[in-house]
Amino acid sequence: MPDAMNIFDRRIVRLRRDRAADGLAKHDFLLREVGERLADRLDDIKRRFPLALDLGCHTGELGRLLGGRGGVESLIHCDLSPAMAARAPDLRLAADEEALPFGEATFDLVTSLLSLHWVNDLPGALTQIRRALKPDGLFLAAMLGGDTLKELRQALAEAEIAVEGGLSPRISPFAGVRDAGGLLQRAGFALPVIDTETLTVVYPDPFKLIADLRAMGEANAIIERRRGLTRRATLLEAADRYRNAFADAEGRIPATFQVIYLTGWSPHDSQPKPLRPGSAKASLADALGATEPSTDGRR
Repeated sequence: MPDAMNIFDRRIVRLRRDRAADGLAKHDFLLREVGERLADRLDDIKRRFPLALDLGCHTGELGRLLGGRGGVESLIHCDLSPAMAARAPDLRLAADEEALPFGEATFDLVTSLLSLHWVNDLPGALTQIRRALKPDGLFLAAMLGGDTLKELRQALAEAEIAVEGGLSPRISPFAGVRDAGGLLQRAGFALPVIDTETLTVVYPDPFKLIADLRAMGEANAIIERRRGLTRRATLLEAADRYRNAFADAEGRIPATFQVIYLTGWSPHDSQPKPLRPGSAKASLADALGATEPSTDGRR
């Protein structure tokens, strides 16, 4: 049985991304949408980044969106899939997020766009990213969160139980918002910030959604996934349940993508530090015009 740090079949993830690389431009709408929002966040940080790394770059969508924005001067594209990396612009290489081939204090900025949800050892990968950053270097990423594809997850689970009398893992588990903040702190990042937003994509039917996921290289890669094709009866039942539970008046179905944005800095002495407990020079009670109770319970 796989342990808690070995959830995904990374070989299958790479092969599916290899196969999706050639046609990704026809299905990269989510990458472009989230990439634009990630680029906007970088625009808000007024500083220069002489050397940056785009980790899990797919075919270079974020790099093309940046196009010199955000103070990025040189950008290295890196993806688990050699076929994806080969289609990225300029400097590029294939490498595994779980075993980064970079020395310490190499980059001023590391970005990641919708790739980290396939990493088994996410704490270890984040620690490697932090070490690859120069002091006061920035990590800025977007990853899929726990509410992603909640409609499809529900429909498939209900259909499999109804048709086959059992349940198997069909959609990858995603990190929660609280988990993401804790992971940044655990990896040693300073000034961690987490925020989230939900994007809803409308499809004519569930089969178009499933086709898009496959074309993006995002099909199920859980080690414990069921091998072989899903029964036709199960798929048809899932599609019916999806429509009955979520379709609008015109029969279109929504697909939820929860995006978690992570921001953290490699520690540096110039960064703000929290005050030591008890070192405050002003009382909150004084500021609010209230009476502060004494420690022994008397006023």
